[in-house]
Amino acid sequence: MDQSDLKAPTWQLSERARKLTSSAIREILKVTERPEVISFAGGLPSPATFPAERMREASDRILRDTPAAALQYSATEGYAPLREWIAQRYSVNGAQIRPTQVLITTGSQQALDLLGKVLVCPGSPVLVETPTYLGALQSFSMYEPHYVQVPTDEQGLIPAELTPDLTKGARLLYAQPNFQNPTGRRLPVERRRALAEFARNAPFPVIEDDPYGALDYAGEPLPTMLSMAPDHIVYLGSFSKVLAPGLRVGFIIAPEELIFKLVQAKQATDLHTPSFTQRIVHEVIKDGFLDTHVPTIRELYRNQCEAMLDALTRYMPEGVSWNRPEGGMFIWVNLPAQIDSMKLLEEAVAQNVAFVPGGPFFANEAQHNTLRLSFVTVPPARIDEGVARLATLIRAKV
Repeated sequence: MDQSDLKAPTWQLSERARKLTSSAIREILKVTERPEVISFAGGLPSPATFPAERMREASDRILRDTPAAALQYSATEGYAPLREWIAQRYSVNGAQIRPTQVLITTGSQQALDLLGKVLVCPGSPVLVETPTYLGALQSFSMYEPHYVQVPTDEQGLIPAELTPDLTKGARLLYAQPNFQNPTGRRLPVERRRALAEFARNAPFPVIEDDPYGALDYAGEPLPTMLSMAPDHIVYLGSFSKVLAPGLRVGFIIAPEELIFKLVQAKQATDLHTPSFTQRIVHEVIKDGFLDTHVPTIRELYRNQCEAMLDALTRYMPEGVSWNRPEGGMFIWVNLPAQIDSMKLLEEAVAQNVAFVPGGPFFANEAQHNTLRLSFVTVPPARIDEGVARLATLIRAKV
């Protein structure tokens, strides 16, 4: 029989599956795999920061000393020494984090999915920043929430806007206080204190998603909201940006009552995060490696951020504005109102330049004259060339 005669099965999909959409970023990444494309699109850490040799040595030791345990099923909660390391690391400013408050996840993206599964019902309000992390919207959307956008400004989420009317019936508040994806902004200490105080009295958890907190260019991180209200904040962390994303090791810190339910949800998802990669992470970091490794990442990203900021200043026409991040991986650009960044992307790709349009980062009313630029995987000379090409396209529309 000719393969062309075969028909695809007409299986019935769930209502949930029919509503699924692809990630705008993942679709763009397919285009950027071409070597000629200067890509400011993916929020990928630079491979130059991956401590490959250290991980090889750690893997050798693990497979030599504890091969059976490393390659066997293990506890859903995670590798106990790694959970203990995380608890100790985050017991700062008077906060006492217990290992029983830590759940190891398969990347922090799984943490978002588990929180949606445990906390969100169809139609229930979920509070998000304006704009917010696209991956969080994708995860929570599986559980059909009603998104409520919390007003923000150039400093991030505005705690005073969390009025009883806005927050009524909410199941969670999701925030990225450090170098937010997509805007790169960082929440000031006063607002962190206000949000922590809000969390103490809120009938729902405040989610502090913090994958970029260590990437402060000056090496002077601000205190976490977790340290201010450890019994009321749900904290998400990840080793993707400080070690390597391919390991897929993240974590949740939360009150034990919530951890118990998250563990049950995770058991139904993947049983546990891979034993081997958890042990690799712990073996690499247990003796203080991050304290010397992370500063090298900060320096690399700071230099490439400065290269992009210089190029934006040099080439962009009047009417285009952008933030000046103090850390992280992103610059957020506001275009003149008449420019749709999704249409601009089509023209940019034709000129072998890519970025992420800003619209998908908005839960409700999208601002289509925005875009996100990531600079961490592009060397300075290519940054200059790519920004120049992009500016030429924008100038033609102003």
